[in-house]
Amino acid sequence: MTYDINKTTPPELPNLGKGLEAIRLLLSQTSKDMHAPLLPMLFPALGAKISNAEFQYPSGQWLELCGQMAALCAHSGNNKGQFGLLVEAIYRDERRSDKMEINKYLEYQKTFKQRSNNRDKPNPPDLCLRFLPADTTRAGYLKAQMAAEANGGYTTYIDLPEIEMLDNLCGSHKQMTQILRLVYDRQIYQALRATVDGVTGSAILRTCITMSSTPVIIRKFLKYNLFDGTLGRIVFSYKPRGNRDGKIPHIGKFSDDFYQKLDTYLVRLSLCKGRFVIRPLNKLIERLAVEVAELGDLTDNDCLWDMAKRSLVSAWKAGAVMWALNNQTWSRSMGDVVEWLVWHDTWSKWQVMGDMLKDDETNTSENNQNYPANMLDSIEGVTFSEQQLEALRLSLDKPKNGTHRQLRVWRNRGFIVQDPDTGLWTKTETYLNRTR
Repeated sequence: MTYDINKTTPPELPNLGKGLEAIRLLLSQTSKDMHAPLLPMLFPALGAKISNAEFQYPSGQWLELCGQMAALCAHSGNNKGQFGLLVEAIYRDERRSDKMEINKYLEYQKTFKQRSNNRDKPNPPDLCLRFLPADTTRAGYLKAQMAAEANGGYTTYIDLPEIEMLDNLCGSHKQMTQILRLVYDRQIYQALRATVDGVTGSAILRTCITMSSTPVIIRKFLKYNLFDGTLGRIVFSYKPRGNRDGKIPHIGKFSDDFYQKLDTYLVRLSLCKGRFVIRPLNKLIERLAVEVAELGDLTDNDCLWDMAKRSLVSAWKAGAVMWALNNQTWSRSMGDVVEWLVWHDTWSKWQVMGDMLKDDETNTSENNQNYPANMLDSIEGVTFSEQQLEALRLSLDKPKNGTHRQLRVWRNRGFIVQDPDTGLWTKTETYLNRTR
């Protein structure tokens, strides 16, 4: 592991070096304190620009870059609105074309209402929207996705100013998990209605979604969705409360020069078609999968392991977006960002929801630990006994009979060695130097 997520401070943002010029350009229009929180939010917005392209995941499966979802979580007044400015810059062309589509549909509605019942009614036009309104119902969403599939299978994008708007998009909170799973997996959504007034049809859900919220609201909203996969599918980007320094954050001017440079990168996303294998990215994800498993063993936490596996997929898709932005060329700096995205997502989730992510425990408490306990780090000193680990496990409400297995796993991963004479365990130099 390169990053230690057992801290209250966020993982340090790596240097945005060669190959990340497009990302630097976008972040240059935001205040410096928002660079790290906004970086994970950019990839769903940019990824929705890529359609009719598939990338091979390390498992061998071919995936499109749709299905990316991210939530910006920060306290009220903590500059979340800066993300909306970037979204409008990225989708300003779609805003104009979507307005023409909506006007066409409004004209149809007007003609439909004016004609009497004994006259032929006009057929409704396809509503080909790329940037869907935040206030979209489930029926409207299905209709938009049917039009998208009929017109080449392009990807749509939705930016929700408040996470609670997911309920309206999905029909209800109970159906949210189902719809988000279909979006994440790019599955077919089918609906059957008994009357002609309802929307009947089916479509593959190719969508990327971003949303914003405060820690209090997001905890309430996802309180009953902690263990059904919803939390793992959504990338979290948390910004801790800042200091009372009295400084007003300064943003960019969004000049004509900025838009001209941005367009040169966005056109690369639109032209990205076909099937691709990004071997350096896949090799990196395979290494990170091992590190994620190591974290699960260090914390003995299956919930963390399950969420981190999905963080790998989200970071992999972000890496593919960066590769496309850089004229289909990989760079080392991209790898650093992909690695940071995995651990920043995991850290953010445990900062916001950590005390709720205990097996069979969904109650909140201010006294609970809101980050995963690295049990090997929690043992003081370099050398320890089996009894010390047993006592630590009991203090964390973990069964005593898992002690032998945990020691065996730590030894096999090279974290500890045992003295055959004393029976004591010692942390290895490799383990002690693994994080920063």
